[in-house]
Amino acid sequence: MNWWLLSYPLLGIFGGFVAGLFGVGGGLTIVPILFMLYAAQGFPDAHIMHLALGTAMTTIVFTSISSMRAHHGHGAVRWDIVRAMAPGLLFGTLAGSLVAGLIPTRPLAVVFSGVVYYTAAQLMLDFKPQAHRQLPGAGGLFAAGGAIGAVSSLVAAGGGFLSVPFMLFCNVGIHSAVGTSSALGFPIAVAGMVGYIVAGWRATDLPGYTAGYIYLPALLGIVALSMLAAPYGARLAHRLPVKKLKRAFGVFLALLATKMVHSLLAG
Repeated sequence: MNWWLLSYPLLGIFGGFVAGLFGVGGGLTIVPILFMLYAAQGFPDAHIMHLALGTAMTTIVFTSISSMRAHHGHGAVRWDIVRAMAPGLLFGTLAGSLVAGLIPTRPLAVVFSGVVYYTAAQLMLDFKPQAHRQLPGAGGLFAAGGAIGAVSSLVAAGGGFLSVPFMLFCNVGIHSAVGTSSALGFPIAVAGMVGYIVAGWRATDLPGYTAGYIYLPALLGIVALSMLAAPYGARLAHRLPVKKLKRAFGVFLALLATKMVHSLLAG
């Protein structure tokens, strides 16, 4: 029996719960752990980061649906914002994931770690930008979606670490921002999944059971339980004061990123 397969459902529980609770996208948690799991299994160094990103991005297709439905049930999704930003998100994420496929593992991992440190600081400092303006028009929302999608594709995240502060800056309430972020994660994840499949379709020396840069055993194991866990996280987001939890999770993210950087330097 391949004991590594047991690690993926456990990772799915944690990643799905985090995605629902904090609206930051489970990829920020899943990618570093997948990176370490793939390295421990002896996957080719040249593809480890791409496989971690592609697999994590595809899991968000499923977790975002579950989290989105839970937030919609609380009336917290601004569908007008979702409709306006979705085209930009699709374009930016697809382009970003295709570019990511051309970047070697080490530089890509450094970029990812930098974004994780930024997100960890957001959580630890409980950063909430003050509202300075209203939402921009259709062109502005398309551009914002494109930028959020491009960055999200490089870190396999649902975009919440950027979309939530953006909406708060534009005078959207915190619960609506988190709920809407969960819905914005779906077009990001779909475009990212397609991009990483295309980017890795002709890559050589990939392990078995892959579709481009998506490692299917990990995908199935994570998705199997993450969809069940995400609604519980979303419910708690509306019931608990999560400030202390966010700080603790920020510390955890920073430690994950540090471990990942250490692995890169050691290699």
